[in-house]
Amino acid sequence: MTVPFPRGTDAPAQSPLFWVNNKDRYLRQLLIRDIQAETNRELIVYFTDCDRSNAEIDNSDDNYLSELLTATGTRNVDLLIETNGGQTDATEKLCSLLRNANLDLRVIVPRRAKSNGTVLAFCGKSIVMGPESELGPIDPSVFGVPADYIVKIATVTNPAAVDPVKYHYAMSVLKQTKDLAKSLLSTGMLKGIDEADIDVLIDKLAGRDHYPSHGTVIDSSEAATIGLKIEALGSDSSLWQKLRLLRTMYAYDCQQRGHLKLFESEKITSPVMPLPQPAKP
Repeated sequence: MTVPFPRGTDAPAQSPLFWVNNKDRYLRQLLIRDIQAETNRELIVYFTDCDRSNAEIDNSDDNYLSELLTATGTRNVDLLIETNGGQTDATEKLCSLLRNANLDLRVIVPRRAKSNGTVLAFCGKSIVMGPESELGPIDPSVFGVPADYIVKIATVTNPAAVDPVKYHYAMSVLKQTKDLAKSLLSTGMLKGIDEADIDVLIDKLAGRDHYPSHGTVIDSSEAATIGLKIEALGSDSSLWQKLRLLRTMYAYDCQQRGHLKLFESEKITSPVMPLPQPAKP
């Protein structure tokens, strides 16, 4: 087997200018292969530049994820995700793609998968987390406030203060999130667990009684405590060190290249760029 440059002694097959312009991708894909060699599983990546952009899970993501899934050559797949969340309808589509691919899927969270990113993580049979990893509450917001607040005010505190249309909309949005989370957990990660216990877990994550802030950090210990199946890696783990390095490469490369998102595997790279701004008159 030919060892790819820069590890081998042969020059790259690509022209020098092309290779240098794409070297970030080639180096990340070398590390992806190293990780796959350690796990014996294929690795695909959905990375969002969470620190420097407002990019979220949206209706364009399914095209990119579908391409990665179509190219997999095995059922044993790891999905590395970083996202602050996004649209629930778009999240449903990504979850549908992952489920219909009939994979033995793990989800890896090297840093954060918040809000609907946590819901997306429920597609895995387990979630791999390390010292820097965090999930978050999945409670949706409507009209700039938590849907759970509107429902509680309308049904408990002061029903006359809430527009009935806003109340029913908040109820439907909250129900959509909770139904999606329950469907994923009860047929996957928590299959066989008592339905009432799953409801308790989802109520904790989808309301504000247990976690008062949407940004609350749910680390690997807390995630395991509330009942999720977590594979916790220590900072000295060889696999965790590689995953952390790969995540750092994505964060840096997105900043340097201006990418909002990167969808990647050992053979495919699909960057998502900001839409061009209209010229000022």
